[in-house]
Amino acid sequence: MRAWSRVEPADFRRLDLRAHALLAGVPLHDVWTVELPGGGPDRTLADARAFMRAENLLSLNPVVRGLFRLRAWLGRVFRWDAATRAPSARSLLHRLSDEDRERSLVEPGSPDGPFTVLYVGPFEAISEIRNATVHGFSVLAFERRAAGHRLFWAIYVAPVGRMTAAYMALIDPFRRLLVYPAILRHVHRSWCAAYDGAADSLAG
Repeated sequence: MRAWSRVEPADFRRLDLRAHALLAGVPLHDVWTVELPGGGPDRTLADARAFMRAENLLSLNPVVRGLFRLRAWLGRVFRWDAATRAPSARSLLHRLSDEDRERSLVEPGSPDGPFTVLYVGPFEAISEIRNATVHGFSVLAFERRAAGHRLFWAIYVAPVGRMTAAYMALIDPFRRLLVYPAILRHVHRSWCAAYDGAADSLAG
């Protein structure tokens, strides 16, 4: 059985997360999980998130790397990602409370690859992207389990115009069949190489 899969939104909504309130009213598009065995009791989301940085995804298969390059090329050609093509939808940074801003381990508004950080805690990270195709949000949540940990990856998508529905319908098969499985497989393998068995060795 694979360690990663797409799951029902209810599995994600049961978690006690700030994202549920911050993203209230934004449609939850889909949710994925990956099992992260071992690691000991001191692991946090930062440990898993490190494997998702752009420089750590270079080992993804050539097809997925090609899809990333194709999307970047299309974005340049059609100016989807240009500041002048940003949607009129307002950033959700304004929903953060003073306490959220003080508690976030990364300054809200900081760049996070093509995304912008909204909030980062020890077990939760929320990032936002606004361009001519979508107003999207990526939420990572880290859950401790008996045999290790589980990482949730939730994608929220708010429409920015008539293009959004067509764009998502076009890319969803590639995201769900190729891109997300490849990224989560990479996270799982990298985690196992770094941490699997750490709990046993610490206990012993």
